[in-house]
Amino acid sequence: MSVRVSLVAAARSSSRLAERFDDDRPLDQAGWHEVQLAAQALVPLGAAELRYCSPTPRSRATGEALGYAPMAQPALRDCDMGRWRGLTLSDVAAREPAAVDAWLADPRSAPHGGEPLLAFIARIGGWLDTRPAQEGAIVAVAEPAVVRAALVYALKAPPSTYWNVDVRPLSTVTLTGLPGRWSLRLEAGAR
Repeated sequence: MSVRVSLVAAARSSSRLAERFDDDRPLDQAGWHEVQLAAQALVPLGAAELRYCSPTPRSRATGEALGYAPMAQPALRDCDMGRWRGLTLSDVAAREPAAVDAWLADPRSAPHGGEPLLAFIARIGGWLDTRPAQEGAIVAVAEPAVVRAALVYALKAPPSTYWNVDVRPLSTVTLTGLPGRWSLRLEAGAR
């Protein structure tokens, strides 16, 4: 039996330039508007037998707005960014340019005092690999970083690939497979 996991990136809580590490703000007006526009396409995923979300306010609000009634999963939380939590990348780059360079270059580094990228990817992969092996569907609303980490893990791509995956708010991806053996599934677009 294989598992089908559809990941939905949470709607936004700020403009792209104002995104903060470990952002725990709720959806902003633009985010609510985007959910309304995308709802028709995303609501059917709520028919999944199991519905989860990251514990962040925007992931929970996105899942609720789509009618999923998701159960928060602590393992789906965003990467722990330590002392950089609440700051933007430009804030940190201005204060600690060498630390940012080290963090971007080495997936084992954690100059912020939080979770290394490699550990984050492994945590998200561990969550994927512990989904019940049953025929059926799972949907999870998560932070874009979580979706990126899941893709890197599922495709067994080098950790540096994480930086090359752009996950937009309310985008979806489906992974199918079994623990340790995942495939990316692309759906045909609406006609």
